[in-house]
Amino acid sequence: MGPTLGGLFTDHLSWRWAFYVNVPVAVVVLAMSARALPSVRSAVKPVIDYLGIALVAAGASSMILALSWGGNEYDWGSPVIIGLFAAAVVLLTAFVVVELRVDEPMLPMRLFRNSVFTVCSGLSFIVGFAMLGAMTFLPTYLQYVDGVSATGSGVRTLPMVLGLFTTSIMSGTLISRTGRYKAFPIAGGAVMAAGLYLMSTMHPGMSVWLESLFMFVLGLGIGLSMQVLTIAVQNTVPYADLGTATSGVTFFRTLGSSFGTAIFGTLFSNHFGPALAKAMAGDPGVPLAAAENPELLNRLPHAQAAPIIAAYAGSITDVFRWVVPIALLGFVIAWFLREVPLRDSARAAATDVGDGFSAPPADRVCRLERAISDTIRQERGTDPGFLNRILGDAGGELSPSQAWAAGQAHLHMTVRGEATLTAIAQLHRMPREVLEPTFADLAGAGLARVDGDSVELTPAGQAQLDRVQTAWKQWLDAKLDDITLADAEDRVLLDKALSNIATKLVDEQSELQPAAR
Repeated sequence: MGPTLGGLFTDHLSWRWAFYVNVPVAVVVLAMSARALPSVRSAVKPVIDYLGIALVAAGASSMILALSWGGNEYDWGSPVIIGLFAAAVVLLTAFVVVELRVDEPMLPMRLFRNSVFTVCSGLSFIVGFAMLGAMTFLPTYLQYVDGVSATGSGVRTLPMVLGLFTTSIMSGTLISRTGRYKAFPIAGGAVMAAGLYLMSTMHPGMSVWLESLFMFVLGLGIGLSMQVLTIAVQNTVPYADLGTATSGVTFFRTLGSSFGTAIFGTLFSNHFGPALAKAMAGDPGVPLAAAENPELLNRLPHAQAAPIIAAYAGSITDVFRWVVPIALLGFVIAWFLREVPLRDSARAAATDVGDGFSAPPADRVCRLERAISDTIRQERGTDPGFLNRILGDAGGELSPSQAWAAGQAHLHMTVRGEATLTAIAQLHRMPREVLEPTFADLAGAGLARVDGDSVELTPAGQAQLDRVQTAWKQWLDAKLDDITLADAEDRVLLDKALSNIATKLVDEQSELQPAAR
């Protein structure tokens, strides 16, 4: 939506509103956050790597400024540009040294010993480079060469977005079904290179449909790579590093976007300056303002406008042509991506396009809760009878309905300190009378005591439920590769995650009851 909204603001308000709009949105978000988000005090004071953050920000900024100013504001051999490059090298080297020494680094260097993380970081940089670089200059081409408005240029870039989401969803679905992912970034690099090459052949007078097709092809290539990289990294790092590794891949994509915009801009300026001077020299009567404003340019007679339009077209398509080798480099790097069998949790999350864009969960327990829910959702989709199989593995005497009733009683007793038929019925939005036969059956088997509305498991019932819980944990132990019940710390982590899920189920549903009633 960004390019289209930006075009609307430019046409009807001011281009500055592309930035101003963030202020009211941020105010609304802050107000909602202050009201809705709970205040949770961390048991451990977080350690923030301020020095690492400062060094990488300063180093990356120096490199981007050098690439942006070189050949434009200053000569490539000028002291300013050389100084910026030197500062970038020193600052980024210092960043690596700091990250190797601090207790909680922003980007742990040990992650780069994982070849999957290293390859995915490089590919993510290239994807960001191509995506934002192309998105930056496509509107310029469409406005100056095709003569469309700012709003129209935003709408005309939608084929690329459509292609991106098409292959993101398709690749996620196929990965979820097959468990294989390596082919997608390889194909993505090839298709991305093809899309950029096709866009480098655009020229004045080309069909709108053909230009849209070229943008769609580029979007297909970007989408084939973007979703897969997050899945591959999350599948190979331990849960303890999951958030950091996901953030790392996102960071390299953002860095690639910044470098792409800077380098695209430098390439464009270096080509466009001489081309525009040559075009203007052919007709000294053309005002310079017309060459800098697409609306004024399109009002000129064709003979006067054509050389300037050709200068824009040649300069922008030349930029796309220069980026083709970068995309081909991504194609080559993708061949080095090691394919590791997908965890069930990673396979379940593969169809969620949002994971390719969103921030990772906050802590290890939260990530494990997400992994558990994704794994169960995946299993329910492929094997609806798996719950009965777990019940059979428990080797107890509980029928499915008895196990459910015992679990509900235990859940409410654990979370609320008491279990009542009314509360259980409200939780599941059904009349209490529907549940009474099930709990009467549980009591008749000597596994629970029902006293009016109150329900309490007997020692025998609790023992049967404990066997079911053990079978559940053994099933999760087999499904979650980085969690093992043989490890005491992992057992505590798993118990905590399961307890959190149970509490949320009761609390969240209870909050919905007044509205439902």
